[in-house]
Amino acid sequence: MEKTATLNLRVSPEVKSSAEYVLDQLGIPMSTAITMYLKQIALTGGIPFTPRIPSAPRAVDADRMSDDELRSLISSRITDSVSGNLTSLADARHPGEAY
Repeated sequence: MEKTATLNLRVSPEVKSSAEYVLDQLGIPMSTAITMYLKQIALTGGIPFTPRIPSAPRAVDADRMSDDELRSLISSRITDSVSGNLTSLADARHPGEAY
């Protein structure tokens, strides 16, 4: 199939970088991934996934914790902070991952 149409997209640098990181791991060029996405929209007649807000794991979702669980978590994090038992964000994240 001949490719003659051009798309100009504006996305945040963080989103682009995160997507490039994943696509590089898969060996898929960005243009191929966008083409796959557009083909799926055409084939399915809509967005090819259900847009939703992902649930946080219970261990870090304060809305799902009891008061006692939340107090315990906060207390343990304060203790870690005071004792210097910390991990920097740079050490904790994957390359190309946006926060």
